[in-house]
Amino acid sequence: MTTVTPAAAADRTGVSIDTLRYYEREGLIGPIRRSAGGRREYSEEDLFWIGLVTCFRDAGLGIAHLRDFVAILRAEHSAQDRVAFLRERRAALEQRVSALSRAMAVLDEKIAYYS
Repeated sequence: MTTVTPAAAADRTGVSIDTLRYYEREGLIGPIRRSAGGRREYSEEDLFWIGLVTCFRDAGLGIAHLRDFVAILRAEHSAQDRVAFLRERRAALEQRVSALSRAMAVLDEKIAYYS
């Protein structure tokens, strides 16, 4: 199995080493394999999970929601449970996008007014 160092994992995923440790501590990734010397070694599967968690964080999911989703993915939940979770999160994102669009419209009006 090919593994990469924490620095390489951070570089490949675009998150800091501290964030990698945080994700591991919160149970969102891992457990991460350790070398004989005790250093973390990230596999391709670990990098996939880091990317997934980062994507959901970028979409506004909090740590509690991420823990819930990771638990659903790792446990023997049905595909329906996974889909239901994702639909709930998508609906929340749609509401957020709508609110941001309204706020942008107000800002555009103020920019036009003051220009």
